[in-house]
Amino acid sequence: MTIDSSLKEADHKMEQALAHLREDLSSVRTGRASGSVLSRITVEYYGTPVPLNQLASVNVPEPRLLVVQPFDKNSISQIEKAIQQSDLGITPSNDGQVIRLAFPPLTEERRKDLVKQVHHRAEEGRVAVRNVRRHAKDDMEKLEREHSISEDELSRGEKELQKLTDRYVASIDEVQRHKESELMEV
Repeated sequence: MTIDSSLKEADHKMEQALAHLREDLSSVRTGRASGSVLSRITVEYYGTPVPLNQLASVNVPEPRLLVVQPFDKNSISQIEKAIQQSDLGITPSNDGQVIRLAFPPLTEERRKDLVKQVHHRAEEGRVAVRNVRRHAKDDMEKLEREHSISEDELSRGEKELQKLTDRYVASIDEVQRHKESELMEV
């Protein structure tokens, strides 16, 4: 293992942490309807848990309305039940063909709760990036102890690692700011 391979691996893992945060935050409900809020919902379909997006198409005909159209009409009651049991806090209405999810405007209190959730999840992302940095730094120090690299190379590697960490933390901060502004938009 070299410093460059250690930095490459750290970069890859930090990118994964950022991607995970983006995916996680996409499921946080904002004031407008988005199909991504249903991405984590699984439906009990013939005894097997199946992701909702494999059982139905999701459309956004209006800013505050989601329409879920099941591919199999027999699954409509299971889909409706899964949505009710989720943490969305939305009651679905079903006309036998499609399920409609009307998103009420968020109250000020609910917005603040969601902003706290976003803060918490972003902090988890920053912690994940720092953990990657710590492991990569440990790997580099091990290489230096084994005399595979010099102290100067270790110092250079640590500086590069810190630049990488700073870049990803800044990206996480930007994702967090964007989501918060989306939430506070009335």
